[in-house]
Amino acid sequence: MNRLLEERICKRQESLKKTCETLLANCYNIVLEIGCGHGHFLNAYAAAFPRTFCVGIDFNQERITSAQKKQTKAELSNLVFLKAEANELMNALPSHVKLDAVFLLFLDPWPKTRHHKKRLIQAAFLDLLAKKSYLSTKLYFKTDHLDYFQWTSKAIKQHPSWQMNPEATWPLDTQTHFEKMFEQSQSLIANYTPSR
Repeated sequence: MNRLLEERICKRQESLKKTCETLLANCYNIVLEIGCGHGHFLNAYAAAFPRTFCVGIDFNQERITSAQKKQTKAELSNLVFLKAEANELMNALPSHVKLDAVFLLFLDPWPKTRHHKKRLIQAAFLDLLAKKSYLSTKLYFKTDHLDYFQWTSKAIKQHPSWQMNPEATWPLDTQTHFEKMFEQSQSLIANYTPSR
């Protein structure tokens, strides 16, 4: 990685950290959607749970802008959308902030074998989530890609801090923009279980 690129990444990370410190100064628990797309799901969630503070992230600025327009139209003060990469956001969250729930809906499955290392669901990322979780934290995952579903199921079953919860239900029955495009999908819910 060249020096100029390293400097840009460092500045972006510093800016994100300052933004999070300001926006989340008085928030201790948040609901996070990673890969929020155009914000359909999280806007609906924030409207349904007005006492919950929600954060949606995506690395595509056009999607973030679209999500923010929906938020403004709905006048939701318990919701913020940020242009951010998942690992950077996790490292930028203030130390006092914990995750109530994490939604991972229709992430890029990186279907080619040589690209599997780019999949978000890896042991290291589950470690990051665990550091910001507490006993009631749940991880919600949904995909239209069977191989990615199996990959995620295996990763969670093998991780010491997460446990599959087949009895749990989704807190909100609403479809994402991407979900409407697919004929079928697979989903799972996992609990944070530090004593496992």
